[in-house]
This record gives sequence, structure tokens and C-alpha cells, in this order.
Amino acid sequence: MFAGAKKKSMFLTLALVLGIVLIAFTGCSKKPAAETEPVMPEVTQPSETIPRPVEPEPVDPNANAIDYPGLDPSEYGVRDVFFAFDEYDLDDKALAVLSENARVLKEANVLVLISGHCDERGTVEYNLALGEKRAKAVRDHLVNLGVPSGKLLVTSYGENKPFVQGHSESAWAQNRRAHFERP
Repeated sequence: MFAGAKKKSMFLTLALVLGIVLIAFTGCSKKPAAETEPVMPEVTQPSETIPRPVEPEPVDPNANAIDYPGLDPSEYGVRDVFFAFDEYDLDDKALAVLSENARVLKEANVLVLISGHCDERGTVEYNLALGEKRAKAVRDHLVNLGVPSGKLLVTSYGENKPFVQGHSESAWAQNRRAHFERP
């Protein structure tokens, strides 16, 4: 038995030595890695990207439109016309104001009331007649400048609706006017 055990022990030793040798050879059998060139990514020709046509946003024609029917004429630039004492003729200043008013009124295309006013001097009947002459003079000139006559109404308040209270020339001058308002 001793011989069998010795044989077995030798066999195990031999197997162990062979195992170590095999491990040593396989572990060391690797060759050093050869230097390789870096791999460059494949370069492709850029493809042309055709941008999609940009469609313009629809323009709202009323985006910047003035709400003429909802405003008082003075709010969109129509100004009053003033007169000299006991006059209904249009002077140069009144003609310049009416020229600008005509441009605005043609654009606005709304119905406007032109009211004639007077100062407190004179009889009620006389001032009503003078106020009407003032309003009609303004209307007629605006029609001559291209404002449709159907868009212009006239009335007279005479001295009944003063703009400025007082009994002085400065107050009277403010009250001798043709005023534009919504009917």
C-alpha cells in the first residue's frame, strides 16, 4: 500500500506541476499587442438639407384697425373748426383742419354729426340759424374733399350747449365752433 500511495502522491504532484506549467504557458503565451492605428469613424459626404419653405403667418387686416364706430371722432384725430364772431365762412386755419379731417373721415367711413355752436351773444333764433350755417359750411367743404354726404349729418345747438362757461372773449371764442360727434 505504501507503494500505491507513493504512486498516487507522485501522480498528484506530476498533475499539479503540469497544471502549473500549463497555467504559466497560457498566461505568458500572449504576445504583446501590436500597435494598431486608431480607427477613424467613416466620413460620409454631408447630405444637403433643403429647408422647408416658411409659410408666412396670415395677416389679419383688422389687427391694427381702429374701431371707428366705437370711438368719438376726436379719439381718432377729427378736430373742431372755430369761427370768428358772427361768421360762418371758413378761414385758412379751418380749411387746413378740414383737409385733415376729410382724410380721416374717408378712412373711418362712419356716420358723423357736425353740430354748429355759437357764443351767448345774439338771440336764440339768430344763434340757431348761425350754428346751422356753420355746420353746413363744414359739411359742404368735406363733401367737396370727397367725404360721402350720406356720412355727414348736421344740426345746430346755437348757444344752448356751450363748451366753456363764461362771459369773456376767450370763452366765446371756444364756443363759436363746428363740433364732430357720434350721432
